[in-house]
Amino acid sequence: MIGLLPKSLEIGGNQYRIRSDFRVALLIFEAFNDTDLTDYEKTEVCLKCLYEEIPEDTETAYRQAIWFLDGGNTPKSRQNQKKVFDWKQDESLFFPAVNKSAGFETRSAEYIHWWTFLGYFSEIGDGLFSQVINIRTKKSKGKKLEKWEREFYIEHKEMIDIKRTISSEEQAEIDRLNELLGGG
Repeated sequence: MIGLLPKSLEIGGNQYRIRSDFRVALLIFEAFNDTDLTDYEKTEVCLKCLYEEIPEDTETAYRQAIWFLDGGNTPKSRQNQKKVFDWKQDESLFFPAVNKSAGFETRSAEYIHWWTFLGYFSEIGDGLFSQVINIRTKKSKGKKLEKWEREFYIEHKEMIDIKRTISSEEQAEIDRLNELLGGG
């Protein structure tokens, strides 16, 4: 029905209750970005976090979970899209923008449905977060930055550039090479 916020998902003709608070979705996204987790482990985290009781048909349950996390939309292919947003890195930027959109401090609310949070997120207007995303988007598409954007980028490069996360295995290899080169 139009306007209802799902608190369960249908799998195999049965309804399975989900944890629909926005914090759960953000926790799942944090796991999705964890370079130390395998794809299987990321799926497992998603299912365990979202579902109160994990359905037997985990493949369908996962597809439904992704549908829910995408706000009820079928996800578009993201294979060749460059990342312009990181939930964890950008936390200090997007929460003030979401709070402005919502008109209150969302983190202090006892419960906000994920889709409601996405609605607030999609209504973010002009501000620091929007400027950062705009610059990242232009850079990812190879578009020329305006003079003020270049100046802003130079001044705030640390905030604007998305940090590449490396796995603990990659870090161990870097440390090993540094030790070999006497830089450890």
